[in-house]
Amino acid sequence: MTLALDSSLTYIKGVGPARAAMLQSRGLETVEDLLHYFPFRYEDRSNLKPIKQLAPGELATVIAEVKSAKLSGFRRRNLGLFEATFTDASGGILLAKWFHGAYLADRLTVGTRVALFGKIEFDNYRGEIQMMHPETELLSGDDEEGDSALHTGRIVPVYEAAGKVNARALRAIIHRVLEQMPELEDYLPPHISQKLKFPNRTEAVRAAHFPPAGTPIRMLNEFRSPAQFRLIFEEFFWLECGLEIKRRRARALPGIEFQLTDRVREQIIKLLPFKPTGAQKRVLKEIAGDMSHTSPMNRLMQGDVGSGKTIVAAEAAVIAVENGYQVAILAPTEILAAQHYFSLKPLFHKLGYVVALLTGSSTAREKQKLKDMLRAGMIPIAIGTHALIEKDVEFAKLGFVIIDEQHRFGVMQRFELARKGVSPDVLVMTATPIPRTLAMTIYGDLDISTIDELPPGRQRIITKHYTDDQVEIAYSEMRKEIDLGRQAYVVYPVIEESETQAMKAAQQMFEHLSREVFPDIPVGLLHGRLGSAEKEAAMEAFKSGRTKILVSTTVIEVGVDVPNATVMVIEQAERFGLSQLHQLRGRVGRGADQSYCLLITAKLNDTAKDRIRTLVDSSDGFKIAEMDLKLRGPGEFFGTKQSGLPSLKIANILRDPDILVAAKHEARAFVEEPPSAEAFSKAVEYIKGHWQRRYGLVQVG
Repeated sequence: MTLALDSSLTYIKGVGPARAAMLQSRGLETVEDLLHYFPFRYEDRSNLKPIKQLAPGELATVIAEVKSAKLSGFRRRNLGLFEATFTDASGGILLAKWFHGAYLADRLTVGTRVALFGKIEFDNYRGEIQMMHPETELLSGDDEEGDSALHTGRIVPVYEAAGKVNARALRAIIHRVLEQMPELEDYLPPHISQKLKFPNRTEAVRAAHFPPAGTPIRMLNEFRSPAQFRLIFEEFFWLECGLEIKRRRARALPGIEFQLTDRVREQIIKLLPFKPTGAQKRVLKEIAGDMSHTSPMNRLMQGDVGSGKTIVAAEAAVIAVENGYQVAILAPTEILAAQHYFSLKPLFHKLGYVVALLTGSSTAREKQKLKDMLRAGMIPIAIGTHALIEKDVEFAKLGFVIIDEQHRFGVMQRFELARKGVSPDVLVMTATPIPRTLAMTIYGDLDISTIDELPPGRQRIITKHYTDDQVEIAYSEMRKEIDLGRQAYVVYPVIEESETQAMKAAQQMFEHLSREVFPDIPVGLLHGRLGSAEKEAAMEAFKSGRTKILVSTTVIEVGVDVPNATVMVIEQAERFGLSQLHQLRGRVGRGADQSYCLLITAKLNDTAKDRIRTLVDSSDGFKIAEMDLKLRGPGEFFGTKQSGLPSLKIANILRDPDILVAAKHEARAFVEEPPSAEAFSKAVEYIKGHWQRRYGLVQVG
């Protein structure tokens, strides 16, 4: 019987309702979903040997029965050592050991038939051969899951378990599905498959799950077998095609042709509080060039902390306002929206522009008044949070949208705000430098401008690392700077999304510092549970210099600018991501004085050590972002779930950047010059049907 790709997995032999529910929890509902649930690694179990023939140093698979088993406890270190001996028809004895192996005591009971895979060693103390921490799969009473030949004596695919559906069960279910699978339609343009000598899609899917005998195991685990290469390329190709089509469709829309008049230039010069850097001038020129075209702008402006992105965005806003249009500036948090409001209001006030702030905590009366004024066109510049996206917020003539820290918003939110105008120009800003591979997958529909130069006079921030028992040294460094008339931040992490815990820690530190460490110095406190007025008061007291030390949770991460602050103390620094640490460090070093970032840590694992070492050694935001991406992976890179981040099935942007670049090149060439109108329309239909929901490729088709 041939299975349809959209068949529910409940119809597969060996699945049933309970397993189907577990598979569904991993997003596996149909035959097609399961076919794209690829192994994350492979084991060469083709060396199947009787115990008597095993030799130390080799990797081997053994099928044997448990002869004896025991669990020993180590009280001091709370370790459980599980040991079992195995025997087979050859009469040999094999010893296996697992530290922290208590979980195996109920599974590996005497008489159980097991497949073991691992490295053979010699136990000098006992004079026996052994395996340390071998992979195991139970064979006894497991017949309904398929022939044991699937699991031994060959290259074996290893899948991530889905609930209680383990790798062995998945292997049997997927093998069963492959046997009944229809011929898969190959949507990849034939000229690309021929040029790159790809296997067809059906062959590739089969070989990615169950590689043919003789496929080098190293190639498989590096995901470079012909089948894997084709599937990775294909995934990137369709993603890049979708982004390229989206970019072209956006450019084809009728947009606003902003005029760059002498009056506009005069107003921009009047706005500037200082001489711009060469990078700021270059990026403004790129933005102004886009704004003067008839098609809508969709541009990402990225730059390191303190590089002056906000002032460039403000200059671009002047172009829109002087052309009679309104500007919306969207920020992810109330405190950042307020920061933009307080820093931009005096600049725009010089030009006679009205600036309004709209956030969730504005009163109903305030909100209504602002909405009425926006609708009437009386407010040229509105700054706000998600409140700006609400359906009842209407603009008289929205022409320019600025979105700060884009990664905190979804693709759809960017789209929703842009829809409030008639094809307004959109400028996205981020202070988290985006590694090139990530930019190609998330922001592939945007043009990218980079401010890669700091304002003149800025010094590199000196970063030091202290363990928590050396905190007094950090305090003495703070004291030295404060005695020179400077100011300092002390920051606490928000742990496991719990603002309450961070608030309590910050409150305790505030009391400790103000009463015991610095009783003669005014200390302020800022955390997310304070009301808007209290937050503003705390920030204003610090900005004006009335408080010398500001104890805070990470609400000060972005957008705070106090040039007199020269010390940033980050408590429990091991709990922060690398990019976040770099962002926090960027709150100091904003004046001409030497600034310091002091990282205080408790226990450090290897990854945390790498993070701290990277930060101490480097101040290059792009290098730091690349390292952060490597350490944390794309899913966690932004600290929040990024709805624009592709959930790739086999491709990996860290492992496969070379394939990504090749796929992007072919996708662009295909969209620019498709072999035929029919091929192009087939591609668009495929993207709409298979990819649009997964990648948020709105506007495709």
